[in-house]
Amino acid sequence: MSGTEGWAEHARDVLKDSGFSRGGARDAVIEFLDRQHCATTAQEIHRALRSEGRTIGIASVYRSLEALHNLQLVQRFDAGHGEGRYEAVAPTGEHHHHVVCDECERIMPFEDPALERAIDKLAERVPYAIAGHDVVLHGRCPDCQRR
Repeated sequence: MSGTEGWAEHARDVLKDSGFSRGGARDAVIEFLDRQHCATTAQEIHRALRSEGRTIGIASVYRSLEALHNLQLVQRFDAGHGEGRYEAVAPTGEHHHHVVCDECERIMPFEDPALERAIDKLAERVPYAIAGHDVVLHGRCPDCQRR
């Protein structure tokens, strides 16, 4: 993932410093997320790990994601289709946003420096201490537009 080099090692260090012991399920989830380029659901993680021959329960995937989210190692966002999506948070703070097709549910990541500057300026004007942001755009992908 762009901007998340060393994320798996960073995640394990933060978990250890927070009192978590190494766990097979949590390690499997960390390894999987470290290989991803965009957000994925808990169900997708579970299916992929099972297809790799890992014996991991869906509850373990959710518990692992919850621990990672609580430590701000993963971000969770709602693409509007009923299930949250998760992706690694780069230790550097680099991130991307998402465009979601409302018909086929395909997700495309995007980066936009001008949007980031506009959000930074907005953060200076609001009376909140902004800790982060996520932008999710909705529409129809090129394939669905052609149909």
